[in-house]
Amino acid sequence: MRARKLRDAEATRQAILAAATAEFARKGLGGARVDAIAARARANKRMIYHYFGSKEKLFTAVLEEAYGHIRSAELKLPLAELEPEQALAALLRFTWDYYLARPEFLSLVNSANLHKARHVRDSQRFRTSGPPFVGLVKSILDRGVAMGVFRPGIDPVQLNITMAAVGYYYLTNRFTGEILFERDFMTPERLAERYAFNLDTILRLVRR
Repeated sequence: MRARKLRDAEATRQAILAAATAEFARKGLGGARVDAIAARARANKRMIYHYFGSKEKLFTAVLEEAYGHIRSAELKLPLAELEPEQALAALLRFTWDYYLARPEFLSLVNSANLHKARHVRDSQRFRTSGPPFVGLVKSILDRGVAMGVFRPGIDPVQLNITMAAVGYYYLTNRFTGEILFERDFMTPERLAERYAFNLDTILRLVRR
């Protein structure tokens, strides 16, 4: 009976997180309503406050979950089995595909930064998601330098920022970009063209 209650409690908590992710991504922290999250999760407001304490703490939990998910997925990639250039290409491809498949992640990133990251500033879970990924990028760079294909002295943090930015900016600014540059950013052909440009940019950046 106790095990079943624990499973039910975790299932309810996950349902609330999923509902909150959708609501925060769609309306931001200010626009999201606890009533709407409860309705999406088929729970009640009391359960939301029981598990998370407040709407702002629920937003923190959503951000922790979102960043934790992408970091966990990145660390599971079999990059150590690939040549350094192939490993960077695989990581860049993963990031691009992740952004395309989960536009809510980009919305959550925007919302978190709109509030100057105050909801995750004291989150240990959020902070600890970064160093393992930086270590992963550093290991690829180190292997490339040792093999003579990458130039030395590249900061893995700077490289990570650039790899994320070349995809992130294109997708989050596509609406204004489509007007300014008079092209549809999201056709299969344009997306393939953009990814190829991103890959060429990154490889040119790291090669000797």
